[in-house]
Amino acid sequence: MNHRQIVFAGLAFITLGAANSAYAQVKEVEDSNALTVGIGAAVIPSYEGSDDYRVIPVPQLRGKVSDFAFWTRGPSLYFDVIPNRGQDIDLQLGPVAGVRFDRSSLKSIKDDAVRALGERDVAVELGGFVGVGKTGIITSDYDNLSVRVAVTKDVAGAHGSYIVTPAIEYFTPLSTRSFVGLGVSADYVGKKYGRYYYDVDAAGALASGLPEYTRAGEGSGFKKIGVNLTGGVSLSGDIRKGWALFALGGYSRMLGDYADSPVVSIAGSRNQWVGAVGVGYTF
Repeated sequence: MNHRQIVFAGLAFITLGAANSAYAQVKEVEDSNALTVGIGAAVIPSYEGSDDYRVIPVPQLRGKVSDFAFWTRGPSLYFDVIPNRGQDIDLQLGPVAGVRFDRSSLKSIKDDAVRALGERDVAVELGGFVGVGKTGIITSDYDNLSVRVAVTKDVAGAHGSYIVTPAIEYFTPLSTRSFVGLGVSADYVGKKYGRYYYDVDAAGALASGLPEYTRAGEGSGFKKIGVNLTGGVSLSGDIRKGWALFALGGYSRMLGDYADSPVVSIAGSRNQWVGAVGVGYTF
């Protein structure tokens, strides 16, 4: 069997993609070409640090060509340049390309004070990831433990900073019909990121009524840490093919100067919750 897992990259928000990644891991090793398509609905904070929530559609895509895997995670695309043909040790390395829509539309911001701070530009984040996974760890020959780090940088002139996302994931099939997975990750960001999304300048304070705040942009640091739980069950009787249902729940905690920003501490919340349900089909 093929035991790949997706990086919980950019757990800036968690989506159905985590469930789709675990689903794809139990594909037969001889299937060097495969495709899984999913669609779901996710409940996410209206912005990162908000205490208001909104529902968004979540399309997902995962596949492999000649054992080179690719997948989406939220609005990001990953491509692993190291082929895996069923080895117990899975080395992973490749590029990442994504976009960040946080606070890029006033319609998506429910808090009046944060809306008064204005829109942020869409960030285009490019970079790469590296990781290693091992199968046959605890419960069976098919469970998987993996460790990864993704590094991206905005190249569109929005926040103009970098994001480092270390992640640890564990996945195990419960049977040929179902699976569960657990992941823990964190985001480490540069000072430009904090300045762009979490500082409040004098003009912003006047417009929003929030106090001035500049500490988030004074240096780099860990922005948040999160944990998530995924699960899935086959509708066809075999999770390796056909239709399957997925569910995901996640919690993250804003940290440090980012959590102390009035955008979070006054207008939002340090506690961030995410949920998603969806359906996928593997060809």
